[in-house]
Amino acid sequence: MVRANDKLEDLKQRILMFRDERDWEQFHDPKNLAEAIAIEAGELLEQFLWKTTEQARDLPTEQVIRVREEVADILIFLLYFCHETRIDILEAVSSKLESNRAKYPASKARGRSDKYSEL
Repeated sequence: MVRANDKLEDLKQRILMFRDERDWEQFHDPKNLAEAIAIEAGELLEQFLWKTTEQARDLPTEQVIRVREEVADILIFLLYFCHETRIDILEAVSSKLESNRAKYPASKARGRSDKYSEL
């Protein structure tokens, strides 16, 4: 059975090979990668501009394709960023989830969008 960690590591190695084949590592410092993540997130957001919640949940096929491409770009740049900054993304997410679990206990936060300090 292939574990999620193995799949993520395989994906990371594939994108690093893609980058290295093109000699793009020279451009992948943390600042530029953080900027790239923000830019790609903006391009994702642009796909939803002026749409209602209902429209955003029911995008036409061609727009779903563009959204998927932006999501992929964000993840690719995020994995490059984590590689360059030596962040274990799975550990970081697990740690943040535990932190959020303490800040937002289900008994207080269920169905609410308040910040933890307001619960």
